[in-house]
Amino acid sequence: MHFQRGLAPISAVSVFSAHREPGPQILLPIGMHRIIVHLSAATRSFCRESGYAALREAGDIDLIPSGATGGFDAESAYDSLEIRLSPAMLDQVAAEARRARPVEKFDVRHQLRNERIVHLANALAAEIRAGSPSGDLYADSVGTALAIQLLGMTDHEPLRSGRLSSQQLKRVLDFIDGHLDHPLTLDRLSREAGVSSSHLRTWFKVATGMTVHRYVLRRRLERARFLILNRDLRTSEVALEAGFAHQSHLSRWMRREFGHTPGDLRRMRGSG
Repeated sequence: MHFQRGLAPISAVSVFSAHREPGPQILLPIGMHRIIVHLSAATRSFCRESGYAALREAGDIDLIPSGATGGFDAESAYDSLEIRLSPAMLDQVAAEARRARPVEKFDVRHQLRNERIVHLANALAAEIRAGSPSGDLYADSVGTALAIQLLGMTDHEPLRSGRLSSQQLKRVLDFIDGHLDHPLTLDRLSREAGVSSSHLRTWFKVATGMTVHRYVLRRRLERARFLILNRDLRTSEVALEAGFAHQSHLSRWMRREFGHTPGDLRRMRGSG
């Protein structure tokens, strides 16, 4: 991974700042755990494998464990802060906490929100920019605090009063993305989250800014747009794969939400 501007690594903790231009953002596997904090205003991005569209905002966190890959296409330039922690540090913190859960169980996570991690990341970057006046001890202390936060993310998070935990929300969003071509009900999604249907309706909107129905509709439309632009499928096939009853249903909603039809997209693809 190329950094246009980097800060010197210290101890088992390294921190890098980067300015990224629009286009593919590929994270190749390395032997360190990576915590990437988005610093810029809202940046639209697209998953290269699924076509999933997301809006990255300042404070969003991507977690890439050691040996894992990550990446997306960014629609505009952005700045980020990346912290790398050695697996040995995470293992040591887990051992000192006499933690029963294996460290290896956490996986790639995108667009997490954790104010404590953002605060620690900014503090560590400021320390290194200042020439590390507190020495390696400070970096190790911050690295330990970050490791504790990461270990907490690997456990099932308890339900916070009045909202979904990040783990619950991730389960629901992953389930939606994996079943766009199937009927989705509030009851099934609430069971995935482990809450009542009424709580899911309320807390989902708090977490995403959308009702469950509107979120699913948008994801189906984004999926359909991805298929039209990247696959050689008939519109009727696209409609079924994206979870619409028929192609006229897809066309009506696509025009209403995006201002264009599947036919418009095909013409755009042909002229590209």
